[in-house]
Amino acid sequence: MVKFDKKAVRLYVLDTNVLIHDPGALYHFDEHDVVIPMTVLEELDKHKNGNREIARTARQVSRTLSDLTSQTTFGEIHQGIPIPRISGDPGHLHFLCYSDLKSLDSLESSPDNRILAETCRLRDDRPDASVILVTKDINLRIKATALKIPVEDYFNDRAFSDSDAMIEGAEVYTASGQPGATLWEDLNVDVSVDRVDHTTFYDLSGEIPTHWHLGMLVSDNEDDASFEAIVREITPSSARLQLLANFRHHADVWGVHAHDSRQNFTLNLLMDPAIDLVTIAGNAGTGKTFMTLAAAFQQTLDTRQFERIVFTRAPIPIGEDIGFLPGTEEEKMSPWMGAFHDNMDNLMRNEEGESSWDNGATRQLIGSRVQIRSPGFMRGRTLNDTFLIIDEAQNFTPKQLKSLITRAGRNTKIVCLGNVGQIDTPYLTANTCGLAAVVERFKGWAHAGHITLKGVERSRLALAAEDLL
Repeated sequence: MVKFDKKAVRLYVLDTNVLIHDPGALYHFDEHDVVIPMTVLEELDKHKNGNREIARTARQVSRTLSDLTSQTTFGEIHQGIPIPRISGDPGHLHFLCYSDLKSLDSLESSPDNRILAETCRLRDDRPDASVILVTKDINLRIKATALKIPVEDYFNDRAFSDSDAMIEGAEVYTASGQPGATLWEDLNVDVSVDRVDHTTFYDLSGEIPTHWHLGMLVSDNEDDASFEAIVREITPSSARLQLLANFRHHADVWGVHAHDSRQNFTLNLLMDPAIDLVTIAGNAGTGKTFMTLAAAFQQTLDTRQFERIVFTRAPIPIGEDIGFLPGTEEEKMSPWMGAFHDNMDNLMRNEEGESSWDNGATRQLIGSRVQIRSPGFMRGRTLNDTFLIIDEAQNFTPKQLKSLITRAGRNTKIVCLGNVGQIDTPYLTANTCGLAAVVERFKGWAHAGHITLKGVERSRLALAAEDLL
């Protein structure tokens, strides 16, 4: 029989997938107690072997539990292990073990059903407390609801509370719909202009919008803007905006021109040496990969700012996996690099519409500067003088993206591309995926920039498919 503190109001029973998804989940329940069933410990033990990410995470959870138990006696473990919390009021960790546990009627023996049985037994033993099962398994939540067991999803890993709340990285003013109104009238600020080393800055003083942040776009029109600037400095009463370069007509990036304000801002972020991390979100066909590759080749082959381009993405299939792939690392990754090859074919077309991408000499030249790498082999590396492109970033967990972004060494720029509306990884959502976490955490850093693209550059069929499907 496990003893609990009678003062405890809530007892959170954690499923295995919660600990696997967030190894620090134990510390995120304020002053409340956390309960880990013996079934969860057994599942962690089964997952600990191997080099896969789930095995590394399981070992990390086991080490955390070992650290918490190593400094306590058997009696203290029986009473509950104090868990230090940021809020100041420590909760307690309990291990749930019933030697005479009976399975639930009409349910076969399985790890999920044993966790349900353990939770039901705890609920019966502790009528004075609110026993809540926490799991990211939708089917387990349905079962728990059917058995009248209070159950919740794990929300602490969300970068924000609303799935539509990811910042767009842009504020486009349309003159409030009033004829003759201007951007500055909408903002109600005093403006002074300063020019430093061929760069124009706008210094604003007054009531700065609270949703503005460093590295965002401020524009007076979506398509035909006369003013486009990036926020370089900001306080509640002042802001310093830098005027953007115009890549619409005469200037271009590897032959690529911007069609609207957001695309122009994207090219500015990609070409700006002061921006180390760029995150680009948007629906399929908005030009994320196309513009990124153009900027990468411009700065690698023309201006020689970087020595190489590294292209990687999560090898996650939409449908059934095609199985083992022979060859080298690049040959194994080749089937996942369709977006890279399609965009290279378009970037290499001349004015007559002929592409040189199939030319052996061209492929050899590009291949000497481009490396296609699997994210599974990036751990431990340090990338210097590199333009790193992380495609399909929405399919990475925050921890996986952290392991990739921390590969950055001297003179390295990282670009994360993705669409939170197309997530193929179980347990990830639009507000828990790695892309959402990176966008939210870096929005206040001066050397990062984010933009959400909206204009679809593919066919009218692709545009209709995004809306109707």
